[in-house]
Amino acid sequence: MKNDKLYPLIIVLIFPVLICSCATMGIEKAKYTVLEKKGSLELRQYEPQMIAETTVDADFDQAGNMAFNRLYNYISGRNITQESIRMTAPVNQTASAEKIPMTAPVNQQQTQGKYVVSFLMPAKYSLETIPQPLDPSVQIRQVPARKIAAIRYSGTWSQKRYEQKKTILESFIQEKGLNPTDQPIFARYDPPFQLWFLRRNEVLIPVD
Repeated sequence: MKNDKLYPLIIVLIFPVLICSCATMGIEKAKYTVLEKKGSLELRQYEPQMIAETTVDADFDQAGNMAFNRLYNYISGRNITQESIRMTAPVNQTASAEKIPMTAPVNQQQTQGKYVVSFLMPAKYSLETIPQPLDPSVQIRQVPARKIAAIRYSGTWSQKRYEQKKTILESFIQEKGLNPTDQPIFARYDPPFQLWFLRRNEVLIPVD
């Protein structure tokens, strides 16, 4: 009888974990090859990628929230796609909005006292085929192939934790005799409702 009473409790405790752990399954992610690995530290070669980005004037903790709505609106339909509608009665001609699949990670990078937040665009699109944003604050940009040093960690999205991991990554870069070529990037792979200990967070620094 004891076990019979425990089973519902176990299901209640485990079910949210299972749901959250599946949050990013099936989501297209940035493509890269691991060149070198040392614990949670990696040196990666990234393939070219296309991103939608927007700049916000906010602090570290608020930048992601402010930018997310703009970018999410863009991939949810606030974009321009010209569509030919076949002949019917009555005759209607319109422009429809195209929904773009969510990808991972969501990147955040500081520049000139502000933050640039970006979404990775699905690989099936090119600069010629990607639906253009209606919001002028959202820009589409092609990022060339590049080498990136990365450190992966779980937990909160706080600036304090990010800075701690960035310091470790910078020591790794120095140890390898590499040179940073751009500002550090804070990469988040999971939605806000993901349990903190299951989150995949990364600090990324482009190097040569």
